[in-house]
Amino acid sequence: MEAILKDPAGAVIGLDFDGTLSPIVPDPAAAVIHPKASAVLAELGAHVLAVAIVTGRPPATALELGPGLADVPGLVVLGHYGFERWENGRISAPPPHPGVPQAEAELQLLLGSLGLQGVTIEDKGRAVAVHTRRAADPEGALDALREPLARLADKHGLAVEPGRFVLELRPPGMDKGHALSLFLAERAARSVMFVGDDLGDLAAFDAVRASGLPGVTVCSGSAEVTALAERADIVVDGPDGVVALLEELASAFSRS
Repeated sequence: MEAILKDPAGAVIGLDFDGTLSPIVPDPAAAVIHPKASAVLAELGAHVLAVAIVTGRPPATALELGPGLADVPGLVVLGHYGFERWENGRISAPPPHPGVPQAEAELQLLLGSLGLQGVTIEDKGRAVAVHTRRAADPEGALDALREPLARLADKHGLAVEPGRFVLELRPPGMDKGHALSLFLAERAARSVMFVGDDLGDLAAFDAVRASGLPGVTVCSGSAEVTALAERADIVVDGPDGVVALLEELASAFSRS
């Protein structure tokens, strides 16, 4: 943190979206960014090397759910765990993995065969997510799905990414850690902060430590996920705590 404060122009501030900048809600399509987040990120963006949102969502969806994000100076959105990139109003990405629509086409039949009620499928374009938060027994439904979804993913050449009452099938070869590492090298960063809330953010925490840079990891804490808090340098209370921490950082930059 001291390195970031002394040399903000060399700092990359990386953040997850859901559960970090946006509160977790039962319906992912109804998520919305914290009302103060865009303004504080814009303030930070005026001082730091880059603000990067690293999310499992498509970049366009994160921007749609985050009014004002597109105006944050120097913002980069690394969506689909880094497979898609939004920068300066443009999205770049490799061709979609053919296994995603193939797996999605089989999911409804799979859920029916397991007799699971209240489980929902989210089409994320380059990935497909299965949510159990609305099931009568979310944890039991998640456990029942682990092996069948692992087999389905393997059949179509996909990887399974676990999260907070969600299992996501996505192309292999990229995660938040790899995406963050590539971005730090690209920007020749001199320090880094990463803020996350879920199991998928553990790879980004590892990337901070492996970078060799002065770095700090922050957990947007919740009762649902404890593994991240155990690995974090700083734990704050959900998106409210994240925004409060970012406000303190922006205020320190302005004073210096």
